[in-house]
Amino acid sequence: MTQEQATSTAPIVNGVDFLTVCSSDLAASEEFYGTVLGLPRSSVYQRGDAPAVGLEFETGSLTLSVVHSQALGIEYRPNNHPIALHVDDMEAARAELEARGVVFAAATMDTGVCHMSHFRDPDGNALMLHHRYAPRS
Repeated sequence: MTQEQATSTAPIVNGVDFLTVCSSDLAASEEFYGTVLGLPRSSVYQRGDAPAVGLEFETGSLTLSVVHSQALGIEYRPNNHPIALHVDDMEAARAELEARGVVFAAATMDTGVCHMSHFRDPDGNALMLHHRYAPRS
C-alpha cells in the first residue's frame, strides 16, 4: 500500500487517547512512574471502596494508563516492545534515571537520526528514552 492509498479516504481515527501498561503491583508502578520517572499522576481508577485498579500518568503528549491486570480480569503480560519516552537531553535524562536506580539494558544507541536507551519498569514492561536529533527523511 502506498502512502497515497493509505490516505485516500477520510480518517476515522484522529488521535490516541492513552496507552495501557500492565501492572501486577500498582504501588510499585506508582512509585516508578510518578517518582522515578517524575510523571504527574492525573487519575486513579477505583471501583467503589475497593483498592485502585489503575492509574494514569501524563507524558505531555500521551497518557499512560497503568492498570492492575488481574483486578480487571485481563491476562497479565508485560509489553516487550518499548514505549519511546521523548527527552530533550539524552545524557542528562539517562544520568538522572540511573541516579534514581534505573538500570539500562545497554549503552545509548545512536541510529543516525536518534538516540535510544532501553530499560524496563518494575513489571518488566519495555521502555526507552528517545531523542530524535535529525529530521525524518
